[in-house]
Amino acid sequence: MPAPVTRLMLVAHARTDAMRTGRFPGDEPLDDAGLRDLEAVTDLPRADRVLSGPETRSISTAQVFGTEISVEPALADIDYGRWSGLEMTDLPDADAMAWLSDPAFVPPGGESLDALFSRVEKWLSAVGSTPGRTLAVTSPAVVRAVVVLVLDAPIRSFWRIDVSPLTRTSVSHRGGVWTVGAVAQKFV
Repeated sequence: MPAPVTRLMLVAHARTDAMRTGRFPGDEPLDDAGLRDLEAVTDLPRADRVLSGPETRSISTAQVFGTEISVEPALADIDYGRWSGLEMTDLPDADAMAWLSDPAFVPPGGESLDALFSRVEKWLSAVGSTPGRTLAVTSPAVVRAVVVLVLDAPIRSFWRIDVSPLTRTSVSHRGGVWTVGAVAQKFV
């Protein structure tokens, strides 16, 4: 008898003003381009359950994929704390370099990459024990963390994965092992 399979499709939420202008996001809505892109999605994947990060931008995106959406706190974007709304160039050079090189660095009032990875790893373990198809709408940061975790790559690899808005990343879990199917495929 074959081992049960968990298929997880991660969808990066549609575009926001912060993404367009290169700022650290807060809890913001989709911008006009993001809404237009969402309207153009016609290739809706099959899912047994639809999950969403708690941010407005993720919930708005998730509504295209299902009417019964469960908000999952573990899918929250990394907490940028007082950096929300700022551009990387607004930060002191030492802080910007620490953010990009030290996974334990915590932005003022925010969350470190280490904390993000810990949260996502616990969630991924729980999802891996749930056979079937799960579609999860979240931030590009969470998608990148999942890819790094599945590949068992070092956390510094986080910065080497591009995840554009409204893309899908597929991973599967069978027999205690996760595999990557596709990373950041465009819907539109």
